[in-house]
Amino acid sequence: MNILDQAAGTFFAEVREMLAQMEDCLLRLEADPDDRDTLDALFRSAHTIKGSAGLFGFDQVVSFTHEVETVLDQVREGTVDLSAPMVALLLRCADMIGVLIGRLESPSSYAGEDTGREAEALALVGELKAARGDAGTPAPAPNAPVGTSTPDAGDAPTDPVCGAWHVSVRFGRDMFRNGMDPLAFIRYLGTLGDIEHVETVDDAIPEKPDFDAESCYLGFEIRLATAASRSAIEEAFSFVRDDCELRLVPPGSRIDAYLALIDQLPEAYERLGAILVACGAVTPGELERALALQAQGATQAKPVEPIGSLLVRETGVPRRVVDAAIGKQGKARETRAEESRLLRISSDKLDGLINLVGELVIAGAGANLLAQRAKDRPLTEATQTVLRLVEDIRNSALQLRMVQINETFTRFRRVVHDVSQSLGKHIELSISGAETELDKSVVERIGDPLMHLVRNALDHGIEMPEDRVAAGKPATAKVSLNAFHDSGSIVIEVTDDGRGLDRDRILRKAIERGLVEAGTPLTDAEVMNLVFEAGFSTAEQVTDLSGRGVGMDVVRRNIEALRGTVSLASRLGEGTRVTIRLPLTLAIIDGFLVDVAGGSYVLPLDLVRECVDLRPDCAEQIGDAAVGCIDLHGEVLPVVHLAAWFGRPRTESRRRSVVVVQFGEQRAGLVVDRLLGEFQTVIKPLGKLFAQLKGIGGSTILGSGEVALILDVPSLVASAARGAAAQYAAGR
Repeated sequence: MNILDQAAGTFFAEVREMLAQMEDCLLRLEADPDDRDTLDALFRSAHTIKGSAGLFGFDQVVSFTHEVETVLDQVREGTVDLSAPMVALLLRCADMIGVLIGRLESPSSYAGEDTGREAEALALVGELKAARGDAGTPAPAPNAPVGTSTPDAGDAPTDPVCGAWHVSVRFGRDMFRNGMDPLAFIRYLGTLGDIEHVETVDDAIPEKPDFDAESCYLGFEIRLATAASRSAIEEAFSFVRDDCELRLVPPGSRIDAYLALIDQLPEAYERLGAILVACGAVTPGELERALALQAQGATQAKPVEPIGSLLVRETGVPRRVVDAAIGKQGKARETRAEESRLLRISSDKLDGLINLVGELVIAGAGANLLAQRAKDRPLTEATQTVLRLVEDIRNSALQLRMVQINETFTRFRRVVHDVSQSLGKHIELSISGAETELDKSVVERIGDPLMHLVRNALDHGIEMPEDRVAAGKPATAKVSLNAFHDSGSIVIEVTDDGRGLDRDRILRKAIERGLVEAGTPLTDAEVMNLVFEAGFSTAEQVTDLSGRGVGMDVVRRNIEALRGTVSLASRLGEGTRVTIRLPLTLAIIDGFLVDVAGGSYVLPLDLVRECVDLRPDCAEQIGDAAVGCIDLHGEVLPVVHLAAWFGRPRTESRRRSVVVVQFGEQRAGLVVDRLLGEFQTVIKPLGKLFAQLKGIGGSTILGSGEVALILDVPSLVASAARGAAAQYAAGR
């Protein structure tokens, strides 16, 4: 792979991130159109996509994104309203940018769609231009300051910073390729008046290996004394208006105009003086004099006065402008520091590292076993030290794969927005616990099940606004996504305050479909969880979102493939909560090794609560049954006799133990022959031939080279609970 291909791969990955950021910003602005920081972040994302696409010659992306950027620029200036229809239009435009990027990244996936996509893109461009032309707010007067409203008659500007026009321009990368000379535009400005100062901005020039001699990296900050109008100055750049960033601040502008310019400067200046010179608040000469005074004070052993205070005192620049520049300086330093701490690496390399760490864990366990058999104390102590270091390496490696679930949750803002509009419902999405971390592989595979659950909540769960009002509820419904850690697992909850589920109706449908027999005693939880059976649906009619009886069984199957569980609780008229419980990682876990009839089995250590001896009276109470219940600390505990469960021949053991495990709110006991202690477990998935085995969640390799099976604790706990319930029903 050549350097250009590598750079293009990075470009595609970063554009996806910026498109996600654009979508998030638009949804935030729909709720709060006055959020200036979010609006600026939205504009920067669009501008960065456009500039990056231009570097690779992706002209269609550049031209389309330019139309979006133009509208966003007018929104920032206040000439276009950011209404709900405008947000919807910009969301569709972000989708189209994603399609254009996808066509470049994977042309074969979009074969045969070129004509339709181009027509759709042209239609969107037409809508954007119409939106600009139909802006409800009047355009500012020719000499109105950037970022401020047009003053009323007699409303003279206050707190002027300088008496000349300030022209801030950043030329596009294709200036030279298009036969344009940046200096020609500056010379033309000289015909309109007197150019008092020109500051060349070269921060965009890359390092030598990335430098392209045919690309333009220059920008200029110009102070122009002229009687010409704003339109005349803008006309000077008419030939490159679509390939440059132009900002104008008129003479005698309010301070707010300079504050806005400081915020809009694309460069991450780290020097306060450079920011103030760039925005035209001070001249280079004034800055040099202030620096000389500062240096003079230092040589005289006096306390060094901050350059900002010196500029306020010596040049009269307003304190608010200096404070704004200091704020931008701080943001630039924070950004640089954050970028220096980040390193983008391939997930394949990370997976390879985890695999090697897993093999190291197995090899370390084997070495420790040999040392114990040799009964060599120094060697045993040395291998124990190695095992502790391997455990630290394992934890650090696994931490590298831990990512926040925030990105997965955030994507549902758009889903809720689009679906609520298409269904005519008012729905608010609430997100909590987005900073919760779990394994990257789990995050990648949990998105589709969550999508099914959210869509079902929006379609089936939430009522129409008039129905909610009639039921005494707020017209705006609420759907919540929540994540948190619990007992070594991550719990994800999808909750809505809609109509809820009708227990009797679910049971009636289940009997009709032959899923349960009439008269079978079922708890509320068991009835509700019938909705996860294949083909089960209570929808009266099929919609584009749901109602065909597919989806919920897929949800359960996909979650169980991640060694997780899903359950549902609902109250008619109040709402529904779906709870997903997942392991934190699918690679390496702390295990608890037990012996059952001569075979080795591993339990996830996080789920083990205590180990107790099996009393003779309890053993008699269980008998030869695979499941049953015993009295533990005065409470009934459901148990699974693992030897009977797996059909292994029972051994005469003088002492058996009960390992008490807990999954969620359910507790159960597992009867084993021997406790072998903690064990670092490298999870090896079972083949498709064994995928349907109940009670087994995977396998691992012991230090001796033998294979041990990893027990599926959720399945065993559920079986124990059902067995105890059956015994209770039979006893009645």
